[in-house]
Amino acid sequence: MSHPRRIFLGMLAAVLLAGCGAGGGPAPLVVGMDLSYPPFETIGPDGSPTGVSVDLARALAENLDRPLRIENIPFVGLIPSLNNRRVDCVISSMTVTPERAVSVDFSDPYLRTGLALLVRAGGGLESAADLDAAGRTVVVRQGTTGEVWARRELKNAAILAVEKENAAVLEVLQGKADAFVYDQMSVWKNAGQHDGKLRALLAPVQVEEWAVAVRKGDRELAGAINEFLRGFRAAGGFDKLAETYLPEQKRAFSEQGIPFVF
Repeated sequence: MSHPRRIFLGMLAAVLLAGCGAGGGPAPLVVGMDLSYPPFETIGPDGSPTGVSVDLARALAENLDRPLRIENIPFVGLIPSLNNRRVDCVISSMTVTPERAVSVDFSDPYLRTGLALLVRAGGGLESAADLDAAGRTVVVRQGTTGEVWARRELKNAAILAVEKENAAVLEVLQGKADAFVYDQMSVWKNAGQHDGKLRALLAPVQVEEWAVAVRKGDRELAGAINEFLRGFRAAGGFDKLAETYLPEQKRAFSEQGIPFVF
């Protein structure tokens, strides 16, 4: 066999095997997540991924008849990991934004939420309008829509960006920041964990939708995900996730007259 022909056949075999697992079965569905955001995506007591997004990824992989592999990646690295083919899709509480849509394609939205404010009890803040003043400091999590919103809307306050949610909460607790801009459910959760020292201002400063991110132009996977999401919702899958992971949040939102996420 000529040398060029051997090279061609070797390349062809590599391409054919890329769609299969090591044992000849279907290739794993590799899903990127930042496992630091309970109850959506986190690491359980046994060291395994757990949460709403994890269960959603498992159901998706089962629907596609592929084994699941979850890659734990810092949030700011999720889109680069998708585009360099380390992962097939991202299911990590990712908000659909025009900026992100330049780099990736999104599935149909599966959740609606909003940005809210975590503030100190007795700190005198009642709304986002109170934040935009000289001498105020607002903490945000790097790479999130909370950071985008704060830098766009707050012209007079100082913006402090940190990597982790718990670090942002600590800034407010210690009085180094006046407010933390983050999603409603996390704001509600953190307010309830600190013995009345923090308050949740749940009225959304910005309404958002979460979706699954796929590589640009990957219409086949995006279409399969959309079909799965429709069937999962129709079968009560999202209702079950809410009952499993978010019963107290669902009740609290109802009491305040705020639409729940699913």
